[in-house]
Amino acid sequence: MIQFSEHSFKKLLIALAIYLTSLFAANTLGLKIMPFILDSHLSVAVFSFPIVFLMTDVIGEVYGKRVAKFFVLAGFISTALFIAFSFLSLAMPWSVDGEWARQGYNQIFGISIRIAVASLTAFLIAEYQDVFSFFFFREKFGKRFFWLRSILSNIWSQFLDSTIFMVIAFAGVYSTHTLISIIITWWLYKVAMGALYTPLSYVGIYLLRERNEEKT
Repeated sequence: MIQFSEHSFKKLLIALAIYLTSLFAANTLGLKIMPFILDSHLSVAVFSFPIVFLMTDVIGEVYGKRVAKFFVLAGFISTALFIAFSFLSLAMPWSVDGEWARQGYNQIFGISIRIAVASLTAFLIAEYQDVFSFFFFREKFGKRFFWLRSILSNIWSQFLDSTIFMVIAFAGVYSTHTLISIIITWWLYKVAMGALYTPLSYVGIYLLRERNEEKT
């Protein structure tokens, strides 16, 4: 069993809070899309979702694969509970005094079963693959070139996440050509943002390793 000093444990809890907050922000705020280059559209989740994958890389780098996999499990359970609570909330009757918010509330939180399944499946597979591929590249390169190992693992895992989610959620809704276009565009955006956030990963590694007495 991995042992942590009190100081390291507190920092790990803060890291978990950042991880889960970024995940919830992507899953809720990500409903908003903004205009982008070449008449394309971009979800605002592009700002928060890459942090989810980068965080598991940072945690894995400092604390090891077991702790990184625990973060993924925590994210999956939290997302599943959030979806369950969303469905429960939607099923409850509305008070007359709250009717003013009904339409907007139902539109925002009334995700379908299909999209919920797509979100959970994509997250679980892609995040575990991110951990596995990150440590695969760590075996190849050693502890050098964190930025390269992180980017390579994210290229693969973000592709899986985009493909699995879009196929489960929208196959048959959009044409195959449109679906492929959306997958590729969304994948490239997330990878690009992840690369831009890489300097923050080094900050995270430094802060987590600072005064870290445990060698894991």
